[in-house]
Amino acid sequence: MESKATNCDGIIAKAPPAPSPLRMSKFTTAKMRILVTGGAGFIGSHLVDRLMESGTNEVIVADNFFSGSKDNLKRWIGHPNFELIRHDVTETLLVEVDQIYHLACPASPIFYKYNPVKTIKTNVMGTLNMLGLAKRVGARILLTSTSEVYGDPLEHPQTEEYWGNVNPIGVRSCYDEGKRVAETLMFDYHRQHGIEIRVARIFNTYGPRMNIDDGRVVSNFIAQALRGEVMTVQAPGTQTRSFCYVSDMVDGLFRLMNGDNTGPINLGNPGEFTMLELAESVKKLIEPSATYRIVENTPDDPRKRKPDISKAIKLLGWQPKITLQEGLPLMAADFRERLKNFKSSEQPLEA
Repeated sequence: MESKATNCDGIIAKAPPAPSPLRMSKFTTAKMRILVTGGAGFIGSHLVDRLMESGTNEVIVADNFFSGSKDNLKRWIGHPNFELIRHDVTETLLVEVDQIYHLACPASPIFYKYNPVKTIKTNVMGTLNMLGLAKRVGARILLTSTSEVYGDPLEHPQTEEYWGNVNPIGVRSCYDEGKRVAETLMFDYHRQHGIEIRVARIFNTYGPRMNIDDGRVVSNFIAQALRGEVMTVQAPGTQTRSFCYVSDMVDGLFRLMNGDNTGPINLGNPGEFTMLELAESVKKLIEPSATYRIVENTPDDPRKRKPDISKAIKLLGWQPKITLQEGLPLMAADFRERLKNFKSSEQPLEA
């Protein structure tokens, strides 16, 4: 007779598969082995830093470097507790691990619109492959879903119970609907196979190591201001976003993975800003001479975006600590250095 287990969210599922026998051995002090897909990306690389700095983990990063960079991981390359694999999650990966942080997927509109079919394959097939791996080795798996599952929300702020208002055939659907399917797969594997799952719905996150030209609003504004270009604010400029600094986001992911709740749980900063207010903040904090202009908006751009983080506060004891006013200069310092190094690399060598 199949054993059943009820999690703290009231979902009845099979008992989870047993982990590696090493985990139960009295004669080993084996480190926790953790896989991070998309670990060379922006959030992924900061998560890797957190996991490696503890000194109690072995970390494996799998990344195809479509939008990630080895530079983000250079401090760990060669470390005995770190492995880097060039791998696309749409293909099967066979490794022995205890936890899987599944971040692999382009999150910037420029990247996911460039190859929408690849994006939805990454969300669906990649998540299937990682769930298959979790089932085989008895690992706990965390999916970084997105606030985009709420679409252009008719509820404000957005709670986890809101089902969303998403265009299934729009130019953003490869990402929005892809993540919605990924969440479905996570919960079906949990109910049918007893896989230990965690689902985080990430809202806008910013900080050092973001791709400078990735098309997201904070990186766009800072890069344009530092280059002396006019900041381009998409019309009407009154649409809102909430911005979470990357170290706060990583702390939320870590708490969710190592807590007792499946989720989905919103992770984001509930501070809400219009695009015009963000442009003014960049002007005030980073480049006083910066100017901005209104440009045409992209299709299906949400008018409002603000997380209700009541569950994260109650269940994880988590809430963001770093304000936008504190975080923007930290990100700008990183961008300044990278733009300076890029400019230097473009200089011709002396004869």
